[in-house]
Amino acid sequence: MLSRLLKEHQAKQNERKELQERRRREAIVAATCLTEALVDHLNVGVAQAYVNQRKLDHEVKTLQVQAGQFAKQTAQWINMVEGFNQALKEIGDVENWARSIEMDMRTIATALEYVHKGQLQATSS
Repeated sequence: MLSRLLKEHQAKQNERKELQERRRREAIVAATCLTEALVDHLNVGVAQAYVNQRKLDHEVKTLQVQAGQFAKQTAQWINMVEGFNQALKEIGDVENWARSIEMDMRTIATALEYVHKGQLQATSS
């Protein structure tokens, strides 16, 4: 009877050990699956962040190139406008010069008319 109780006790202990070992293996498998799922989920986020970062870097480079081109074009426009302004000033200077010459010529013409009229009157007297 004592040996039977001992055998039953040992059998129950072995059964419990096997159950405990099976549960331990199941827990390890479940923990491994959970860890893999979490890592996969994090990797998806990291991969998406990496892709987004590469896109942003490409956009930054494109924007820098376009900004440089715009700066060059703006400088060209500024030079064109300055040239146009200079041309307008020169036209204004030529116009003022022409008016000045015209006024001088009218003054000379009027003076010559008076001289000519004076000579005609002096000859007729």
